[in-house]
Amino acid sequence: MAINSATRCCCMSPPQHRTSLSRSILLTPNSKPFLLRHAPNLSLVLVRSQTSGSEGFGSSSSSSSSVIDFLTLCHRLKTTKRKGWVNHGIKGAESIADHMYRMALMALIAADVPGLSRERCIKIALVHDIAEAIVGDITPSDGVPKAEKSRMEQEALNKMCEVLGGGIRADEIQELWLEYENNSSLEANVVKDFDKVEMILQALEYEMEHGKVLDEFFISTAGKFQTEIGKNWAAEIISRRKSLSAKRLS
Repeated sequence: MAINSATRCCCMSPPQHRTSLSRSILLTPNSKPFLLRHAPNLSLVLVRSQTSGSEGFGSSSSSSSSVIDFLTLCHRLKTTKRKGWVNHGIKGAESIADHMYRMALMALIAADVPGLSRERCIKIALVHDIAEAIVGDITPSDGVPKAEKSRMEQEALNKMCEVLGGGIRADEIQELWLEYENNSSLEANVVKDFDKVEMILQALEYEMEHGKVLDEFFISTAGKFQTEIGKNWAAEIISRRKSLSAKRLS
């Protein structure tokens, strides 16, 4: 998808050599009160090594130090629990990274569709919630308007691109994220469906594991699948849920 250059992040050009440096990404009380209330411990200190050049694989895009800084920031995706499950009292709820990983697996195993790039679907699945490393998991119950949520996530993504040091990889992440956000391609349509499919599959699993009824997740996605693969997979999950419910009542 062609992206207007004005929409891309203004990323720093990676310097050829860096000296010892300690850099912090700190959201102060003057930045985003919502972030401080809903995503605790957003203070991140990235400690650079004595020397870090641009050697090695991928050096044309980012230096080794920028890559490690970026991956350190992405650690929050592994530790931040998906709020919808936390709000329903699910113990040991999945993380944001858990959710994105299974979506990437969906893209990997999906049947071929004419004109669809499964590789691009995998990439979109891996970055569609990446800004939540900074903003956290914002759910409808938080009362944040959709436009404001998108603005906050775009700002967070820009910060992450700066951490990565700019270049072609940062540009690609921006393009993939915007493609998903704007639902502007067949790949984005499919991954949007995977997002909902993964959620209702997880809801079914939590119903089975915890004896809960999580109707709202099924109601919120009903009739909203865009693609045949999304509709078919969702129908299978709903069919299994109905069968399990019937067995419990018999």
